[in-house]
Amino acid sequence: MINQNSKATSPKFKLGTVVATPGALDALEQSGQSPNEFLKRHLQLEQGDLCAEDHELNTESLKDGSRILSAYKTSKGVKIWIITEAEDGNGHRSATTLLLPEEY
Repeated sequence: MINQNSKATSPKFKLGTVVATPGALDALEQSGQSPNEFLKRHLQLEQGDLCAEDHELNTESLKDGSRILSAYKTSKGVKIWIITEAEDGNGHRSATTLLLPEEY
């Protein structure tokens, strides 16, 4: 699992509880890739397969606490979304989900 407090990765936000759908887990298994590979990029707000507008919304979400969406492709070309829920009234994010777009 990701160490959210690691100085080496400097996460920009907290993930909350990390979960994944069966489709996302299958796609990761088929590609031989770990969820951590994508979660690390998500924590850094790497643009991945997002358009510039969606990437800018992620940057704004660090200020306003709204949800954060990332989109990446596995080595097999399957698109994976990662969604971190919006902050609650106390500034905490409850969960991050890895899923396929069709599972949304």
